[in-house]
Amino acid sequence: QVQLVESGGGLVQPGGSLRLSCAASGFTFSSYGMSWYRQAPGKERELVATILNVGGITNTNYAASVKGRFTISRDNAKSTVYLQMNSLQPEDTAMYYCNARRYNYDYWGQGTQVTVSS
Repeated sequence: QVQLVESGGGLVQPGGSLRLSCAASGFTFSSYGMSWYRQAPGKERELVATILNVGGITNTNYAASVKGRFTISRDNAKSTVYLQMNSLQPEDTAMYYCNARRYNYDYWGQGTQVTVSS
């Protein structure tokens, strides 16, 4: 049974930091590209960051809106992907979702809420 369980969300003041975690099980984690998406109320879900291993090299990509502030990382031994979020702004408020993808296999977590407000 595939599971992706996000944690680490919460309420933070502008300029603050949070670290999201996504614990995976039920599939070969190291073989999958892992991503974080987010969806704000009334908006479409958007890709935040992706991390994948290609030929032993780790590649990461970020949305322009978070580049330089967010960092995605993974620990294959723990089957966990992280999203370190710094310098958070109110526009970062959203539900954050973990995604695992490999060819036509596509798995989603239930999400963790991040609210940036003073």
